[in-house]
Amino acid sequence: MDEKSQRATILVVDDRPEALALVRAYLREPSYTIVTAKDGNDALVKLAQTSVDLVILDVDMPGRTGFEVCRFIRGAEETKDLSVLLLTSLTEVADRVKGIECGADEFLSKPVDRAELQTRVRALLRAKFYRQQIMEKNALLEQVLSHWHSEDVVARIKENSGLLKLGGERKLVTVLFADLCGFTRYSESVSPEEAMDTLNQTFGRLAKLVGDNRGTFDKYIGDCLMAFYGAPISFGNDAVNAVRTAVQMQKEFRALKEKWVDGARADLGLAIGLNSGEVVVGNVGSEKLMGYTVIGDTVNVAARIQAEAEEGQVLLGEATFELVSGIAVAKKTGETTLKGRVKPVSIFELVRLFTPV
Repeated sequence: MDEKSQRATILVVDDRPEALALVRAYLREPSYTIVTAKDGNDALVKLAQTSVDLVILDVDMPGRTGFEVCRFIRGAEETKDLSVLLLTSLTEVADRVKGIECGADEFLSKPVDRAELQTRVRALLRAKFYRQQIMEKNALLEQVLSHWHSEDVVARIKENSGLLKLGGERKLVTVLFADLCGFTRYSESVSPEEAMDTLNQTFGRLAKLVGDNRGTFDKYIGDCLMAFYGAPISFGNDAVNAVRTAVQMQKEFRALKEKWVDGARADLGLAIGLNSGEVVVGNVGSEKLMGYTVIGDTVNVAARIQAEAEEGQVLLGEATFELVSGIAVAKKTGETTLKGRVKPVSIFELVRLFTPV
């Protein structure tokens, strides 16, 4: 945006009417709205009532001085980011140091020079609008990231932008797949809009549980949801968090089905499979289009275990069961040779997950 087109509201504070009139005359531009205050208390009232982009403060005023008003501005959450320009006839270095300590952005000595005032005001407003744009972009980035990651993970990514680069690292994770059983048959009997609505209702509830339990959402694969726990942050109990998510998902889905009164969705079910092990976790794709995901045999086995699950079941790979065995009761379903694998794997059906002390 061109700085001349940036509209700004400027609060000018001075106890002398002629000083207010002079500053107003110097800043006479169509893009500026000038609000005036006759002293420090009046300035705080105007700040409480008006959205302001810049404050021009006289230092030497009766009642609250410019230093005190500046300190108040910096100490309030609502105004802490406001740009403050102090106008002062004080020439001592100690006075300027005091102004800096109060949080002033700039100083101008009286009598004020027109060109210098205009230049300083434009610079402060430009910096203010740039900061605002950065904050808005950061907020948008955080909003986008929050669709895939929990709050803890988003905070980690904001601290370390390297997590958004291509490449990965080895991590011990627990992978979860949750599949909507019978959806293919169901979708044949309903309109695409209704099928989409069913998916959105289901995934809307299930995906929230991933974040609630400190997991990382990976992707939707048709009528299946994939998530993993332990990356980019490990919380030490990642397998427990993953299994707890699975239990909550089954409970949440049962509650959702009770709200569906039509017969078409009555036969739908939820089947969940989990597996734990070492993977490579990171961003896969290209510099412009990448996905944060996990790669490795652990993922493939988790998907195969989920495929063995029936509706209502939560099946665990042996490694996952060992990680949660202190608080989980499960029964071994046997040795199963999964599709695409030669060596059979042990699968456990979760019976109950107890709450840790």
